[in-house]
Amino acid sequence: MSAIKITLPDNSIREISKPLSVAEFAATIGPGLAKSAVGGKINGELVDIRTLLTESCKLEIVTLQNPQSVEVIRHSAAHIMAQAVQEIWPDVKVTIGPVIDTGFFYDLDSPRNFVPEDLEKIEIGMKKIVEKDYEIKKEVWLIAKAIETFKKMGESFKVEIIEDLAKKGEKEVSIYHQGPWFDLCRGPHVPRTSYLKAFKLLSIAGAYWRGDEKNKMLQRIYGTAFSSQKDLDFYLNQLEESKKRDHRKLGKELNLFMFHPWAPASPFFMPKGTVLYNELFKLMRELYFEHGYEEVVTPQIVDVEVFKCSGHYDNYRENMYFAVPADKLEGEKEVMVKAMNCPGHALMFGAHRRSYRELPWRVADFGRLHRFERAGVVHGLARVRTFSQDDAHIFCRQDQIQSEITGFMKLLNHVYKTFGFENYTVYFSTRPPKKLGEDAIWDQAEGALEGALKSLNLDFKVNAGDGAFYGPKLDIMVTDAIGRAWQLGTIQCDFNMANRFNLEYIGEDNKPHKPVVMHRAVLGSFERFLGVFIEHCAGTFPTWFAPVQAVLINVTASQENYVNNVLAKLREKGMRAEADLRNEKLGYKIREAQLQKVPYMLIVGDKEVESQTLSVRLKSGKELKGVSVDEYIKNVCDIEIRQRLLVSPYAN
Repeated sequence: MSAIKITLPDNSIREISKPLSVAEFAATIGPGLAKSAVGGKINGELVDIRTLLTESCKLEIVTLQNPQSVEVIRHSAAHIMAQAVQEIWPDVKVTIGPVIDTGFFYDLDSPRNFVPEDLEKIEIGMKKIVEKDYEIKKEVWLIAKAIETFKKMGESFKVEIIEDLAKKGEKEVSIYHQGPWFDLCRGPHVPRTSYLKAFKLLSIAGAYWRGDEKNKMLQRIYGTAFSSQKDLDFYLNQLEESKKRDHRKLGKELNLFMFHPWAPASPFFMPKGTVLYNELFKLMRELYFEHGYEEVVTPQIVDVEVFKCSGHYDNYRENMYFAVPADKLEGEKEVMVKAMNCPGHALMFGAHRRSYRELPWRVADFGRLHRFERAGVVHGLARVRTFSQDDAHIFCRQDQIQSEITGFMKLLNHVYKTFGFENYTVYFSTRPPKKLGEDAIWDQAEGALEGALKSLNLDFKVNAGDGAFYGPKLDIMVTDAIGRAWQLGTIQCDFNMANRFNLEYIGEDNKPHKPVVMHRAVLGSFERFLGVFIEHCAGTFPTWFAPVQAVLINVTASQENYVNNVLAKLREKGMRAEADLRNEKLGYKIREAQLQKVPYMLIVGDKEVESQTLSVRLKSGKELKGVSVDEYIKNVCDIEIRQRLLVSPYAN
């Protein structure tokens, strides 16, 4: 047998004369590495530590110190939780227990309803399993043996899963043992139960078997796990802070938006929320003018053939709304409610003959979009069925791709800085398994996008297989005030649309050429961005963005005339100011304004009337007395609001 060459992350190469498991190979490097190893990455794919190295490959040993160890740890935590549940309640049947972004869950078929108090019991059971330090062993069973074994155990859900695997042609399945308990699983898993040092069960929910409402309702237990108690404590603190910042809670408290069962997953923006919405439009329109974009309006209802031409019908129709006239005549065509803007923009580009001198054509569209999202995935403003985007498409020559990405990143930096998002990560997503176009076109698109990134010296991470079905893309992940990552901006390089819509421009050589289409957004959907930003700032908006920017509060009725005069001046300057002239105590009115997170409370008593000034109280509680109305207007209206500052000039 020829030597198997293993390339390590530092590009050094080690040769082995026979197949070794990842764990055995780690031991050849050193006992310390072997002891802390929980998995491996073979050619970029996370694998079990028990996986055999049978051919030359790139290998990274995943240790407890590696961030990717969390996925392995959580996989094992799900098994340990299921074992603890069945040890406490033997009549519970297990189904599936996958890892998710924030932890793991297990769906269970139980004759009793779990209650929050049960989570503590299960955690105690999990700790006992961890303390017993069971070795986690992997076995490979023939399908027939697995079906027979799980049938005898009464685990009908497992039998159904295995039978489905058999229908797909699988001959064997992997089984993981930990002490007396075992389960069907692909892995990966840690070597021993004692590797689980930091875990927490979080909540209970209902879930249909396999996500189908026609199937049996199961009980889902959510949990999380980390490689260290420090990481777990940080996450739990973050979780508590997230609950306080939940945009659904704050949206109700601040009267920004509402939902109604007659319009599921479709937000109603109240007057204050509409102010936020319009401020986003205003900002993006100003920047579009500066960056050479033209705004268009496209139809909401279009012939289904448009989306067949674009490829969305074949690749996305389960998320699209179809419509027919109420008095549909025989032979009348089916139509669709607009789910994305790009096909309409392609039709506009192709409406007349274009020259290379007209490129790039940057076209923006704030049109309303409608997509059918399943009830199980909708979440406040973060996932809705009707929304608007700061959506735009750039039709350009291939030699303009780099300059357009540069312009996009400049625009993106400006916008994110305006909202206080200073940190973000760029992900380069490559071709997915289900895609349009030939590999040669994808090679060209991916090469152009990656080349532009490198020429701009932009740090990026590769997200293999996560591109759009029509082209590779860059996704921008911002980090919010409490350390959570959110995907907002994107730019996607599409070499397919021009072919599908037969789009051309006449080049300098007087011959027809295909334009490259770049799909791009900075904020993404306005709804989702508002949800993210509300949580980022905990509903305490910068003054330029706040629905109510200042409230004038009188001490007694004798100051009403002065208050109204000042209010008129502020509104004349375009400030969203209000007056609270209710016959209530001063402290009560201040407290009300604070609860509504109004940036400025302008207190007016007899002294202020006499001196023709204001007592300026910030949302932080800081108060400045004797501020003239003209000075306040200059600092706040002319500087803070106009320049969209994040911090008040009076903060220092």
